[in-house]
Amino acid sequence: MSQNISPGKEFLNSVHYYFDQAAQHSKLDPGILSQIKVCNSVYKVNFPVEVDGQVHVFEGIRAQHSQHKLPTKGGIRYSMHVDEDEVVALASLMTFKCAVVDVPFGGAKGGVKINPRTSSPEMLEKVTRRFATELIKKNLIGPAVDVPAPDYGTSSREMAWIADTYHTFKFGETNALGSVTGKPVGQGGIRGRNEATGLGIFFGLREAFEDTVVLKATGTSSGLAGKRVIIQGIGNVGYHSGMFLQKEGAIIIGVAEREGGIFNPDGLDIDSLFNYRKQTGSFNGHPGGKFIENSIEMLEYECDILLPAALENQIHSGNAERIKAKLIAEGANGPITQEAERILHARGVVILPDLYLNAGGVTVSYFEWLKNLSNVRFGRMGKRAEEASLKRLVSTIEKTTGKSLSAEEKLLIIHGADERDLVYSGLEDTMITAYQEMREVTHQVKGITDLRTAGFYAAIEKIGVSYQSLGIFP
Repeated sequence: MSQNISPGKEFLNSVHYYFDQAAQHSKLDPGILSQIKVCNSVYKVNFPVEVDGQVHVFEGIRAQHSQHKLPTKGGIRYSMHVDEDEVVALASLMTFKCAVVDVPFGGAKGGVKINPRTSSPEMLEKVTRRFATELIKKNLIGPAVDVPAPDYGTSSREMAWIADTYHTFKFGETNALGSVTGKPVGQGGIRGRNEATGLGIFFGLREAFEDTVVLKATGTSSGLAGKRVIIQGIGNVGYHSGMFLQKEGAIIIGVAEREGGIFNPDGLDIDSLFNYRKQTGSFNGHPGGKFIENSIEMLEYECDILLPAALENQIHSGNAERIKAKLIAEGANGPITQEAERILHARGVVILPDLYLNAGGVTVSYFEWLKNLSNVRFGRMGKRAEEASLKRLVSTIEKTTGKSLSAEEKLLIIHGADERDLVYSGLEDTMITAYQEMREVTHQVKGITDLRTAGFYAAIEKIGVSYQSLGIFP
């Protein structure tokens, strides 16, 4: 990374670089390509908040990258490192991410420059509600305009505060809960949202390890069972992806965090690690493996799957040559710089790109938004009717054959799909379909061989069709 370029600017440059790499293969009008690339609008605001008799001024940013489809969609992150370039880069990535998985949103992103770890809950609530108020005043939030979600440093708690603030200003609006996603289930959220990004990563990796192109490149057998995995970051994304991978038989041999990592070539238990760190603040002292003080070096350990699920620019020109993973799964946004990607491709390392792999969160956010607009829980209308129909079918089979099923077997067969079942099914279908579309691009478009370029190309073509259908361009 250049010392003269901020991390946010480098991230934005990388997104533009990947866009250009894919766009050169497109036959869309150059003017349409230029419109797809640029950020539509950026809103920056400084607002005061009083806590304990002291007034603090905070900077908030909201970028709406593309309005080819409405509403725009993207998380709000809380971090002292938030800057305009980073927010625009993330908003841009959201545009292409939504298009890759066929979620009908434009891309957006937001951020507030605040340290969520050292700020009191009172401070965080006041900042959240005030930032939401600023967005409402400018008509930059709403179920048909722009729908925020959790991101780094935020959670369902902050989303509930935003939804409540929006409803206060828009009292009586029946779709008010659709102004934000990632809410608690009891306040309009959806079952399955918490684990959505991690589950999407699992589905994406499972699909990749059935792809003959990937199997040949990595020199591995099909399936996830026995695959050695190193995860960077054990927050929501890292934990849930590790949990689903472990259930499938993958071996988590290392987990890296900012305060240190832990390694065991024979495998680690992800639940035990997560709970231990939650209680102690570190992996140090955990009996399951060796504590690694300088956790960044774990990215260079030998493994089948390296899953960076923390922040951007973690793999760069300074360490890319030493990466020994056969496949890198981008759980975080932009964890690999463009210089590092060129080095990794030259070395034959397979990369599952962020704009596809971590799209599980926005996919299930889409389901939550639909739920809020329909004002009914998924499964409520059909679950019992489905179970009754299956009961009659089982009963008929038992009478016809003269054989009876056990209570456990009956329960398994007649279970009607509830909200979580439907969310999981919809996410699985989305991730499988999007992967197959990207792979099809590599077969059909000459010069595109990697999945990131294929993903950007597929997204560009879909967005271009949207712009043309608006009648703005000939």
